[in-house]
Amino acid sequence: MTTRYSRFLSAFFCVFLGGLLAWHVLLPDRDRSDVENRTLAQFPEFSWENLKDGSFTKGVENYFADQFPLRDQWTGLKARTEQVLGKREFNGVYLCGHALISKVDPPRDGLEEKNLSYVSRLAGKAEVPVYLGLIPSAAEIRREDLPKGAESWDQAAFIARAVELEGVEGVDFLTALSAHAGEDIFYRTDHHWTSLGAYYGYAALMESLGRGEEVLEREAFERLIVPHSDEFQGTLYSQSGVHWLPPDTIEFWVPDEGFEVTSWREGAPQKASLYDLTKLQTKDKYSAFLGGNQPLCVIKNQEGTGKLLVIRDSYADSMAPFLALHFEEVHLLDPRYYRYSAAKYAQENGLDAIVVAYSVPNFITDRNLVLLIQ
Repeated sequence: MTTRYSRFLSAFFCVFLGGLLAWHVLLPDRDRSDVENRTLAQFPEFSWENLKDGSFTKGVENYFADQFPLRDQWTGLKARTEQVLGKREFNGVYLCGHALISKVDPPRDGLEEKNLSYVSRLAGKAEVPVYLGLIPSAAEIRREDLPKGAESWDQAAFIARAVELEGVEGVDFLTALSAHAGEDIFYRTDHHWTSLGAYYGYAALMESLGRGEEVLEREAFERLIVPHSDEFQGTLYSQSGVHWLPPDTIEFWVPDEGFEVTSWREGAPQKASLYDLTKLQTKDKYSAFLGGNQPLCVIKNQEGTGKLLVIRDSYADSMAPFLALHFEEVHLLDPRYYRYSAAKYAQENGLDAIVVAYSVPNFITDRNLVLLIQ
């Protein structure tokens, strides 16, 4: 390499880096990345204390990394380049053909066993039957689709242990979903089950509750299905950097008619609905089901019978409309935000059964389930 050529390369890279710096300075800082679905770092406030303990320089590094020009495009290009080189795992997400599947890491500190014990102790405190339904993720149901040699924790073995809990009835979501593994029961770009997957989950839950004969056939919904968005790019799309897969479609199967929905999203009861269509204009389109995360939501149907408490994570949001077709009241309680005793709540509201419905990855990592023993 000649000296002249070396100087040219050095000058080129200096101009390139200088141009990026100038571009960065001229561009306004972004508060949030819709692609990554997270808040971006802002320039840190300077103080001598922050400089001495290193938090200021760390904040500056995070700021430049998050506010880098065309960051979303660069991360997508990085993932595409790694794919060409044969990589199939991107930030804990496996690329499996035309779908993304989140890796499930082994639980730590025995938290999964503690959470099982909390459910068992809830059953001992409650005056009504308690059911536990652990929802396996796509990493278990579609294990054969994972890249060769890919690691993912054995959810089926854990579910088998869970059904042996003393005083707790099991809900067999695993068999119900496995029987339809070849169907679109999970989103391709998100970790949640689709409305089809939620339908099979609803059927399994109704069977466990002894009301399987009431389950509506899938064909009964076909004329009612409304695709409300075909631009859903979920959490795995954001996490992985794999931005070339086509977006998912969100469907609503149960018409939002004849129900009285009340949400305690802000700490006080507010009128709500089965679906919040404004959420379809946001990045987190799955939150259109019931309006997303909230401490408590109650759905009433005067034509239903029985009152059900569902202690749940977000998977139950898309299953709730199916349950609401049959029950007079469906109470949905999220222990991540709700701090009152579940057993007392069931007693005070005259509920007939309690169902703990959780995805396995959330169940083995959620430290709020200790609240079940209040």
